[in-house]
Amino acid sequence: MTKKKYLALAAALLLSVLALLPGCGKEKASDGQKLYVYTWGDYLAPEAVELFEKETGIDVVVDEFDSNETMYPKVAAGAVHYDIVCPSDYMIQKMRENKIVQPLNYDLLPNAKKYIGKQFFQQAEAYDPGNRYAVPYCWGTVGIMYNTKKVSGKVDSWAALWDEKYKGDILMQDSSRDSMMVALKMLGYSCNTKNRGELDEAQQLLIKQKPLVQAYVVDEVKDKMVSGEALLMMEGNPDLAFAIPKEGTNLWIDAWVIPQDAENVENAHKFIDFMCRPDIALENFDHLGYSTPNIAVRDLEQNEDYKNSRVAFPPPEDYEGQETYQYLGDDMERLYTDLWIQVKAH
Repeated sequence: MTKKKYLALAAALLLSVLALLPGCGKEKASDGQKLYVYTWGDYLAPEAVELFEKETGIDVVVDEFDSNETMYPKVAAGAVHYDIVCPSDYMIQKMRENKIVQPLNYDLLPNAKKYIGKQFFQQAEAYDPGNRYAVPYCWGTVGIMYNTKKVSGKVDSWAALWDEKYKGDILMQDSSRDSMMVALKMLGYSCNTKNRGELDEAQQLLIKQKPLVQAYVVDEVKDKMVSGEALLMMEGNPDLAFAIPKEGTNLWIDAWVIPQDAENVENAHKFIDFMCRPDIALENFDHLGYSTPNIAVRDLEQNEDYKNSRVAFPPPEDYEGQETYQYLGDDMERLYTDLWIQVKAH
């Protein structure tokens, strides 16, 4: 499993929300052109990076982060001048508002304009009005993954995670925004709410759930069922199923941005456009298993199980109208964090 996070009913239900793997960068010695990329752990197919280097003569130096929150201060401080970063939706909004990223030149991004689906650019308007700063790279929805051999009946509601019969088999993500999102959606509220009363209700719902929870986890949830993420997990265990709750969920997007102090801006544009090339997007999709916003990938996919998977290529009705996280301001970020800490300490 790479970057996605999972919430789960361990031997019964697995609630998938994205997981983060830490990594570290390795620099190659070269007198040629460079490109410094800062992204999630194992978020690029090695073959794709090698082909970019071969075709362009540009050496790519990759550093990896394990969360948006650890990435942000490093980029904001400018201690390392990264040329490309791959944050998530709400963090892109924060970086844009704080002038940490620069506008893109779409004249240098013909593949992005041609192959990134318009619906994903439209979804990105929530955090990047006018799509001036970010090109979508990976996306997905948060849902419930469960073992059909151990869970009877239809699973279509977040309420399954409050079901007493699964006591001790529930894994929840150790994340304020993700776990609060589940509770907020259960209550019919927006996952971007700033209403203190609604947040307090969500906190109380999570406190009520706590006796049922086996553990709050980050990436170790992958070891509870099979290694890999939603699509790869289902391939490894045919008894697993995935459902998007009827109350609604989060639609996440990770996207490429160029920091304000990038030193290799032209190379950065070349890399972003290269990643939008259909054959390269396919390479990354097969490596990661995450849904891609590239509309050409499905036709190129040779694995029929992937090609016909509703998880890999969800139909529009599965994700239209779902909310993308937004940056709510520093005060709200602290409030969400404080409320979550109180849930775990209760």
